[in-house]
Amino acid sequence: MLTGPDDPKYQPGAPPGPNGQPDDVIISEDTHRENRIPPGQTRTRKWPVLHASTVPRVSLADWTFEVRGLVKNPFKVTWDEFQQLPRVKVFADFHCVTTWSRLGNLWEGVSIKTLLEKAELLPEAKFVVAEGYDFGWTTNLPLADLDDADVLVADRHDGEPIDADHGGPLRLIVPKLYAWKSAKWLKAIELTAENVPGFWERGGYHDHGDPWVVSPQHPDGERFRR
Repeated sequence: MLTGPDDPKYQPGAPPGPNGQPDDVIISEDTHRENRIPPGQTRTRKWPVLHASTVPRVSLADWTFEVRGLVKNPFKVTWDEFQQLPRVKVFADFHCVTTWSRLGNLWEGVSIKTLLEKAELLPEAKFVVAEGYDFGWTTNLPLADLDDADVLVADRHDGEPIDADHGGPLRLIVPKLYAWKSAKWLKAIELTAENVPGFWERGGYHDHGDPWVVSPQHPDGERFRR
């Protein structure tokens, strides 16, 4: 893997900003902050690779994505069917709980609102469990956190398909939360009535994960406990 200035994902100079983005790009609200780096974070010019386990390998011929649970119309799509859904582009920052922030990412994919409208949520649906292809890995989110225009399921980053190391072919992107909530290798989204903690949450990570409210560096040295 290339590193430093030879890496095509390396950002020289100042980070990309929201001004001057094309009219069809959705601008994440946090990119308008005067200081875009949350407390305890440091800007990276690269796009680091971190995993909870190993990278799953799923051929696009066998790949599917599913929306299920408390919905009127559960559905599953193949890769080709997913590509036919309405597309959006989102300009957003990206914050990892390991204290790095990558500013000015351009994501492309399908709005989460499009998918939830297609599924037609039942009134009792209040939470989401996002499941990855990586051996049953999950993360949990309140449904309210998906109700923003900049939340999407993305298959492209900065003009290129998302590679497997970074969660491709498809990953959830929720810009306002720490990056582990943006589940890699996305396999399914399940709507639930109750909050169901996922892999890192069961291990002690904060249940919500807002980088502007909860810092991974506490004075007592205990990392990110609830």
